[in-house]
Amino acid sequence: MADTDDNKFLFLGNDFRNSGLAQADWAAKKMVWIPSEREGFEAASVKEEKGEQMLVELSNGQKATVNKDDIQKMNPPKFSKVEDMAALTFLNEASVLHNLKERYFSSLIYTYSGLFCVVVNPYKMLPIYSEKIIEMYKGKKRHEVPPHIYSITDNAYRNMMQDREDQSILCTGESGAGKTENTKKVIQYLAVIASSHKGKKDSNPVRKHHDDSLLPRVTPSKQQHARWKAITEIKNLMI
Repeated sequence: MADTDDNKFLFLGNDFRNSGLAQADWAAKKMVWIPSEREGFEAASVKEEKGEQMLVELSNGQKATVNKDDIQKMNPPKFSKVEDMAALTFLNEASVLHNLKERYFSSLIYTYSGLFCVVVNPYKMLPIYSEKIIEMYKGKKRHEVPPHIYSITDNAYRNMMQDREDQSILCTGESGAGKTENTKKVIQYLAVIASSHKGKKDSNPVRKHHDDSLLPRVTPSKQQHARWKAITEIKNLMI
């Protein structure tokens, strides 16, 4: 288990919005999402339906008339900051954006969406890549630990060892999204668990502690070169 100070960057704490009172309040207000020029979407409660339009009340008390087609349903409070967005009752753009935003503001940068792991770049170092964290994810099923790039990597590694088939991890995103850093974390995790696996099979001394300075430099000018270098390093670990 991670240190207490690290838990807040991985585990979801108790939240009033998940209480029965919050659930009842949400149901009574008929909460929905409506378009917002500034925020993308904002919360509103339905006051009246008028044919193809709805009269809604915003959080500041103002009322507005919105087309039904522009309204997206809001999930119950029990889904607040959910770890896997595939579990959402209403899987729409507004709910996905809201969930990612809420988790990000709680310093939870990793979120699952079905088979995918969504990462929001914190633009700062978080204490969630230490050896203790690596040990926490070793051999664990995805639902047993919080969302993390280590969980995705461990799952790929276990499938490779069990099925003896090549596995792929693809990091995609816009420039500055954190693709290179997460690729480094994939290689870091593979290096540690592959060394541990190799150490069990032979008596040669194996370096147990990872060192970021020894990780391959995956910051070339071309992203394509970076991806091929990562693939080469991973294949070397499979030998």
